Amino acid sequence: MSLAALLKKVRKIEIRTTRLVNDLFGGEYESVFKGQGIEFSDVREYVPGDDIRTIDWNVTARSQNPFVKKFVETRELTVLFAVDMSGSQYFGSTDKLKSEIAAEITAILAFSAVKNNDKTGLLIATEGVEKFIPVKKGRNHALRVIREILGYQPKKKKTRLAGALEYLYRVQTRTSVIFLISDFMDDGYEKALKILSQKHDVIAIYLHDQLEQQFPKIGLVELADRETGNTMLVDTTSSQFQDRFRQTANEKQIALSRLFKRLQIDCIDIPANTSYVEPLFKFFKGRERK
Repeated sequence: MSLAALLKKVRKIEIRTTRLVNDLFGGEYESVFKGQGIEFSDVREYVPGDDIRTIDWNVTARSQNPFVKKFVETRELTVLFAVDMSGSQYFGSTDKLKSEIAAEITAILAFSAVKNNDKTGLLIATEGVEKFIPVKKGRNHALRVIREILGYQPKKKKTRLAGALEYLYRVQTRTSVIFLISDFMDDGYEKALKILSQKHDVIAIYLHDQLEQQFPKIGLVELADRETGNTMLVDTTSSQFQDRFRQTANEKQIALSRLFKRLQIDCIDIPANTSYVEPLFKFFKGRERK
């Protein structure tokens, strides 16, 4: 993709997602992500009913009148997008690849963060960490994050999520909101995900295509694995093939659901052939109720 074409695409995404942020997600984002804690603001005189644990004994001793500490919520958040850019992300049976949908979802969340003065950052992973952009404030930085996802040319094709999760645990010292965007076509990352989720608020965004759930009966087809390059000739009309395909897809979804539930990680399920607006909105509403 040329630079001009990339910038044009980024601009289109910015226009479309900014409208969604202003109309739908900006307020929802602020309601859900409240901030990481409280900090001291000032003192005031004690009034009956105040928690005695908040009494400032130094000020009280000097003034000979009881004073309590006032605290305010620290609003600023650190939001990091960990995006799987392995070979399987460059697949799509509709008009968009999973990698393009990942960029659009990131744009909505990043511009929501910008609107609330939060920091954003990016990690791009395949079978290793290929790029890491430290968190920073501002619209221009959010646009850079989106450009990187749209225009990135991965060096590797395979997936190894464990490496990315372990890297984030080491480098992201401040408690953060981490959106893990992937089709989760991998294994062996469960332990790393558990450790990371104990330190950070990890939210999984599960991207999948309809052809990965149910394959049409179109006769003999040569299927290629985009990550390994292996090919296989299959008869898609075979009931044995259809049954095995559906069973494998169902087992994967059940295993993912159980994993996220066990680790108490929210998962946003995004089918590539439908709008991502409703699943995102449902996630925000569900979080707000919690």
